[in-house]
Amino acid sequence: MNLTEILLNRRSIRRYKDEPIPEEALRGVLTSGLLAPTSRNLKPCRFTVVREKTTLEALSHAKAAGGAFLREAGAAVVVSADAEKADTWVEDGSIALTCMHLAAAEAGLGSCWIQIHLRRDREGGEAEENVRRILGLEEQFRTVGILALGVPAESPEPHRPEEADFGQVRFIG
Repeated sequence: MNLTEILLNRRSIRRYKDEPIPEEALRGVLTSGLLAPTSRNLKPCRFTVVREKTTLEALSHAKAAGGAFLREAGAAVVVSADAEKADTWVEDGSIALTCMHLAAAEAGLGSCWIQIHLRRDREGGEAEENVRRILGLEEQFRTVGILALGVPAESPEPHRPEEADFGQVRFIG
């Protein structure tokens, strides 16, 4: 697939089959994150791969809503970045998450981005602190989000090129 085809076919998948993720596919997803562009090429991102079901379950409760499906995922990639190394840690982590999301689609995996930064749990605590505690991350590592991965158990219709809203584009000159 070319990039446009990947973008059209990429959907957020929240239901997964109880099948292992092929190692080659997981490695391809991680490679995309590791090669993602970062500001000044500082590469502040760290990727924590979680396959253990008890940890996936704990992470599924890190924020109040929107992460419950994580417990059924084949794996998760927690994207954190060293905020002492780069003040662009949110942007760098977001770019890495996007690249991995697209690589998962190319590999035939289902994936869904779970926002962690600026989210709260049911008691009002910070989701980032919950993730830091669950994974034992150092204090300077800030978590942007989690990419849930798995063999898809659903196949939503792809996007259509005509969904691109050129009304959102301004041309100057």
